Amino acid sequence: MGYYDDHYMSKKPPKKRNWLTPFVIGLVLGAFLFAVLLPSLVQNNLLPYQIMVNDDTATNQHQTDNRAGDNIEPSDIRNVQVDISTRISEIVGEVSPAVVGVINVQDQTDFWQQEDSGEAGTGSGVIYKIENDSAFIVTNHHVIQGSSQVEIVLPDETQVEATLVGSDLYTDLAVIEMDANYAEKVIEIGRSEDVHVGEPAIAIGNPLGLHLSGSVTQGIISGKQRAIPQDFNMDGRADWQAEVIQTDAAINPGNSGGALLNMEGQLIGINSMKIAESAVEGIGFAIPVDDVIPVIEELEQNGEIMRAYLGVEAYSLNDIARVEWERSLNLPDHIEGGIYIRSVEPMSPADHGDLESYDVITELDGEPIQDIVDLRKHLYSEKSVGDQLTITYYRDGEELETTVELTSLSY
Repeated sequence: MGYYDDHYMSKKPPKKRNWLTPFVIGLVLGAFLFAVLLPSLVQNNLLPYQIMVNDDTATNQHQTDNRAGDNIEPSDIRNVQVDISTRISEIVGEVSPAVVGVINVQDQTDFWQQEDSGEAGTGSGVIYKIENDSAFIVTNHHVIQGSSQVEIVLPDETQVEATLVGSDLYTDLAVIEMDANYAEKVIEIGRSEDVHVGEPAIAIGNPLGLHLSGSVTQGIISGKQRAIPQDFNMDGRADWQAEVIQTDAAINPGNSGGALLNMEGQLIGINSMKIAESAVEGIGFAIPVDDVIPVIEELEQNGEIMRAYLGVEAYSLNDIARVEWERSLNLPDHIEGGIYIRSVEPMSPADHGDLESYDVITELDGEPIQDIVDLRKHLYSEKSVGDQLTITYYRDGEELETTVELTSLSY
């Protein structure tokens, strides 16, 4: 009688796999690599970590000395030199002497009506030029606003009296002059136009007061040509739009006027403001250095910025109900924006151009004007004193045009 599994019983049992041979081969190979290749890797600094090596000769000598009764000393260790400095620390070491503190000193009146001087605030500044016996420092207008005296605090905490050369509200820039003997370093000027979004940036300044002077923060360039509304008179309406560089490098109160640097250690912006809201983190702004240079040069020469002047008190159409556009101003339906004139200054360019109250300006030199910020940007950025300005406006529903010659008005 046969069985279905007879063929299975007739086969030889399988041999057991020998695991010892591969293990021995691996062990020998590993020992060979360790003994032969490792010293070569260490010698050529090809390892990603440092090796502390005992000097056998020194060790043997210490052992001999120990047997002779001499004092026991630690074995000689070959010190591996590690350069822990980074490009950032190099930049900070080079640039920090050019970043100073700025103290705003204002006259105060005490209870007995006696005038006294007191510190009203602090900020930062950057030494950008030495000429003859003077060192020139750029800072923010709001840092020195209302000051009766300005003092500079050097990196070694020495306080030096300085003179305010000039300042400008709209660009938030100011120039200060001090004795050149106190200037150790002049910062190198870069080009903000060459800055790319995503590249590293370094901010140096005095956040939260001079006791944290020379603080350094690092981040990236988060954006370029950001338009940030500015409300100077705190009436809830934007008076200006600052075009700034956005960075996530921490910029806090006291950093204002400090330096924003690229990885070449060059100045690419003057730190100016930070969105101070609890829900916002990592958003700081700096005035591009390409915009800073012409302003501080004019401040050096004139002490102020001479801007083109039209002579109107005007408001954005968006500030009034749209139903009034047609009912009170008689504007056509296709008008989407503009500014209406509340009053005209006597003998001003607007007065000479026959503009009247409640005229609605819609274009300047053929460019559409949507609000009061557009008017100021056109006047202050594109026009100069003495230029001709063509104004398109509506009066009682009729489109009119006039050309005026701009005069000057300083702020």
